This record gives sequence, structure tokens and C-alpha cells, in this order.
Amino acid sequence: MAVATQGLLVDEIRELRHDRKALILAHNYQRDEVQDIADFVGDSLGLSRRAAEADAELIVFCGVHFMAETAAVLAEGRMVLLPDLEAGCSLSASINADELRAWKAEHPGAVVVSYVNTSAEVKAESDYCCTSSNAVEIVERIPKDKEILFCPDLFLGSHVERVTGRKMHVWLGECHVHADIRGAQLERQRLAHPDAEVLVHPECGCTTAALYEVGRGEFTGATVVASTEGMVRHAQKSDASTFIVATEIGVMHRMRQLAPDKRFVAANPDAICPYMKTITLEKVRDSLRDLKHQITVPSDIAIRARRAIDRMVEVAA
Repeated sequence: MAVATQGLLVDEIRELRHDRKALILAHNYQRDEVQDIADFVGDSLGLSRRAAEADAELIVFCGVHFMAETAAVLAEGRMVLLPDLEAGCSLSASINADELRAWKAEHPGAVVVSYVNTSAEVKAESDYCCTSSNAVEIVERIPKDKEILFCPDLFLGSHVERVTGRKMHVWLGECHVHADIRGAQLERQRLAHPDAEVLVHPECGCTTAALYEVGRGEFTGATVVASTEGMVRHAQKSDASTFIVATEIGVMHRMRQLAPDKRFVAANPDAICPYMKTITLEKVRDSLRDLKHQITVPSDIAIRARRAIDRMVEVAA
């Protein structure tokens, strides 16, 4: 996009945002230019909190569908717009409410912990919702005599089991982008950058390999497993000058903004979520101008989902 055209779109968006009294939220994986026009950029937990606290009449959610649904549940009485209805999620699509109900029937009395990357209907069938930044703390709050069903991400579930020592039943879902970040790719990057710290999202297929290498003493550099927001915070405060980033590459835009004197290298440069990238400046402008596409959740589902979401939001990251 030509710089002049982009500048005109940004001006239009700012004018419409003012006129609509709107709040623009953007996930860390969004396009660079979309992040730049947002009022707040963050991970799923941070965005959920902003939606819950917002006093704006209108929220434009630059993320994917399940995130906009969560915002709609939390932002009662306010309009939530998703600029592109094609912004889905392969992980969220890996389990539906019927499948979860059948799983629960096989384990009566079990506590269900659902990752935020799920539909509102799945959240409504859950006891707790979590994000990658607070999944460990939420599981640790559950009495040890309780059976736990964790869905839908097998990599995050395995990470939580390792950290907490709790054995859970873990649904075999995955984010196709994170699943394609493999240990071999991480190994090549750390050999090329031996002094770098490694930042790994717990959804990644490389998480187990990275922690295994550290445990065997094969890699002496710091390895941090964290949510996208945890990665950003760590990069800002760390004394390291180079970081290997194992997650969707969109987060590196914010990292470079907040730590411009540091170097960020993608573990897999092809780790790009096509769903996150469907939203463009044009679509944000159209969403504000034409009030499309409104995301709503049926009241009976919203009431039940709200309980699990509130438990997620109240737990500190």
C-alpha cells in the first residue's frame, strides 16, 4: 500500500473513531499498520480486560472471531465489531460444544478448563477459561483431588502438566501456526545466534524440545516459555541484546517498538497466521463507517460463558 493511501486511511479511521466514540483493540499478531492505529495492543487476557473495563460505546476488535465473542460477553450493552468475519482460528475450530459435552459425559464430575481460543459455546460448557499467561495459576487453584479436562491445545496442556505436576486429560487440538514451529528450526536459530535468549510460546510444537535441551544441558542460554505479553515484558527488561522468538511473527513489531535497541529473530519466519492477517486498514475503516460486522452471543450462552471468562480475567497474568 502506498504511504499516501495508508496515511489517508489512518486519518479516516481516526476521524471515525472520534465520531463513533469507539475503542480499537488489536492483538499482538495483527498486521503492523493495524497495531499502530489501535488504542490498545496486547494478548488475549489483556484485550479481555480492556473490553470489560471499556466505557466506549463501540469496540472494534482487531483479532479473530472467538476474541470478539469474548469481548461481546464482557462488554455488556456495547456494540462489538469484527472487521472481517473470515478471521477464524484453527485451534478454536478443533473442538465444539457437542464434542465437549460428550467428553464431559465420559468424565462425570471433572473440572473443565478451556483455553480462551474457543467459541462462546465451548466456554459456556466450561468451569474455567484461561490464557497462556495464566493457565498454570488457574490449574493450581483447582483442588488436587479433582479430575481436569483441558482443551483444546495439546501443547499448552502439556506445558501446564509439566509446570504444575498435575496429570490432566488434554484434548488433542493445536494451532496450525504454532504446531509448525519445530525443535529443528529452533536449533538452527540458536546455533546461528548462540548468545540469544529464546522466547517460546507454550502453544509451539518446539516447546517440549526446547525444555528438553535445557534439561540435558545442551543449551545454556536462557529459555523463557511465556505468553506473547510475557515475551514482550521479558524482552524489555532483559539484559540480552538478541532474542529468538518462537511464536507468530506479528508480535515482533511491538517488541521492536518497545525495545528498539534489541534484535529479534523469528524461530520460523513463516509463522504467519492467515486469519490474523485478514484484517486490514480498509476493513477497520469500513467497520467503523458502516458498523460491520456486529458480534453477538445469545444471552443464555453468554451468561454461562461469563462465569468461566470472569474467572480468567480475575486471575493476574
